[in-house]
Formats: sequence, C-alpha cells, structure tokens
Amino acid sequence: MIPGQVAVVVPARDEEDWLPACLAALDTARVRLLRTVPRVLVSVTVVLDRCTDGSERVARRAPGVSVISGSFGSVGAARDVGVRFALARSRCLPARTWIANTDADTLVPRDWLVGHHGLGSRHDLVLGTVRPTLTADNAERMQRWSDAYTPRDGHPHVHGANLGIRGSTYGEVGGFGALEQDEDVDLVRRARGAGVDWTASGALEVTTSSRTVGRVPAGFSTYLGRIV
Repeated sequence: MIPGQVAVVVPARDEEDWLPACLAALDTARVRLLRTVPRVLVSVTVVLDRCTDGSERVARRAPGVSVISGSFGSVGAARDVGVRFALARSRCLPARTWIANTDADTLVPRDWLVGHHGLGSRHDLVLGTVRPTLTADNAERMQRWSDAYTPRDGHPHVHGANLGIRGSTYGEVGGFGALEQDEDVDLVRRARGAGVDWTASGALEVTTSSRTVGRVPAGFSTYLGRIV
C-alpha cells in the first residue's frame, strides 16, 4: 500500500550540537519528497528526553517541526511517544502512514524520504544502513568498522537511525518497548516474528556520528568504541 503520509520521528537527548544539521538535512529531504511524489504529506516530530542543554531551543526554532519535551526515561519510550504522536496527528490511516525513524546525531541524504516512501509502498518494514563520520583522528577505526560492515541489500544490520515501518504494522506488533538500548532490535525481532513483509536496503544510507561515548548504555557509539 502506497503511503499517503511520511512521518519522521527523531528522539534527542542533549543533542544541541547535532540537531541544527540533522533538522536541516531532514528539511531538504522533505522538500525533495514533496517535489517528487505528488500529494504526499510529511511531518517531522522531535522528542526531547531529559535534555539539559539547548536542544529544545534548537528544535523549536526549526520551521514545521513538532516538538515533544519530557522525561521519558529511555530511548525506546521516547521513540514510542513520538511515533504514537505522529500517528495520532496523521491525516492518513495508519496503513497509509509511513514512520521514518532516525536519530538527532544523524544526517540523512536528500533522497532519504523518497527512498523510504518507495520501499514503503512495497514493504511493511525497511532496514537501512549507516556510515559513521570520518574525522582526522579516526581513520583507522573507521576502516576497521568498514571491513566488518555489510552495506548491501539483504544486510543483517538494524539501526534506529535508519528504520522505516508502516503505521499499522507498528501498532500490530506493539511498537517500541521502553528500553534503554536495543529498542530497534527488539521491534524488528517482533515484526519479523509476526511475519511482516520486510527488506534490508543497502542503498538507503545515512551518515551518523562516530562518537564513542553515546546517550545509551550500549548503543552504536559503544560498539564503535570497542573497535581497536
């Protein structure tokens, strides 16, 4: 079923430094989708969880972005609040609302939402890939990461920074659990167990932070930090 609305959900915890570029990239992707797919609707929701920096100021300055601020206690709970808010505000039925999940320390390419919309017309769950930022002092670490990563169709990776799911499917499998880590893996496990139509795309790639100290106990940043 072809999505009539694409709802982007971005959890953030103290991401003042990354949020401006993240939201600017999403706006570029939003404009690209609107120009490419006639009559599609797009929304962006930022969920601020226990932020103590200027993240809320940055998010509220971004045009066309809905902002939820609170103390949700985990990235899984924050994602779930954002998705359910987006579905409640959607002008389309859940079956025609596509939820495109990303992170506040992530930059999406211009055609990211076009890609999600296209894959969402054929599947109920889409798993994309990530590429960490390359800096002057992490080239060796990134090379070792790249050697172990599989950025191709059919890849085995699950990233909350690049995960799409049909709104009706999200409700049917129970949504993101209130987990401090691996909430994306948990959701995908339940969706696959329910027999949903899913795909892992190597072409749907985002750029994410290569920091080795993150916002969750054992997330992607921790994984990068263990590469030696």
